[in-house]
Amino acid sequence: MTLAAIGGALLASRLSKDLRTAAETARRISEGELDARIGGSGVPGSRNEVAELSSAVDTMAAGLQQRLEAEQRFTADVAHELRTPLTGLHTAAELLPAGRPTELVRDRVAALRTLTEDLLEVARLDARREEAQLGVHALGPLVATITGRAGVAAEVVGADCPAPVRTDARRLERILANLLVNARRHGGDPVTVEVCGNTVTVRDRGPGFPAKLLREGPQRFLTGAAERGQGTGLGLTIAFGQAQVIGARVTLSNPAPVGAAATVTLPAG
Repeated sequence: MTLAAIGGALLASRLSKDLRTAAETARRISEGELDARIGGSGVPGSRNEVAELSSAVDTMAAGLQQRLEAEQRFTADVAHELRTPLTGLHTAAELLPAGRPTELVRDRVAALRTLTEDLLEVARLDARREEAQLGVHALGPLVATITGRAGVAAEVVGADCPAPVRTDARRLERILANLLVNARRHGGDPVTVEVCGNTVTVRDRGPGFPAKLLREGPQRFLTGAAERGQGTGLGLTIAFGQAQVIGARVTLSNPAPVGAAATVTLPAG
């Protein structure tokens, strides 16, 4: 009886350990670590339901990884193929005579070039080929400079905040520029940028972020709701991706009474 009890306890302990390993690996996969695998478990040659579950999860993860990598390669290939003809189209558009039709052509060509460069940036982020050049900066003055260059009318609150943060200034500019353009395109006036400690919040007074976006995060080529206007959905995707590169975090919210807010939290310097 005692031996049976000891054997049962050992089996339960092994089963509990295997289940914890499977759960931890599944969590890592859900967070984007698609090469995580559970691996073998149980006693070789014996029937083990946990081992079967582990094998099924590993097979699913491998298939998902292959599909996502194929999608990423397709995105990068399409963007690269579009670059050359768009360069020629841009040159040709510059040679057209002045007039309203020419302005429309140049505007559409510029939009296509921007979309192509955004696609290439997303592809680099997907492939984890982006590397940050980190340094210590006073956040307030840096944000004020970035906002002034963004081409979006916005009031900066806390521009004199001297709090030091560790970041890549170029990538932070890319993040904030995308958030500002998103606020201007889909939100409502006034747009404000508030610096407080090691955080930067871009806020508008429009209809707010859709519930799906707040719940699931940004998805490329999806703006979330008609009232948020038209767009590619790449701006927020790039902002979140670049934030990950520099060790920052972007959170979205709809503060009362109206509007949308995107807060970037940076590592303290």
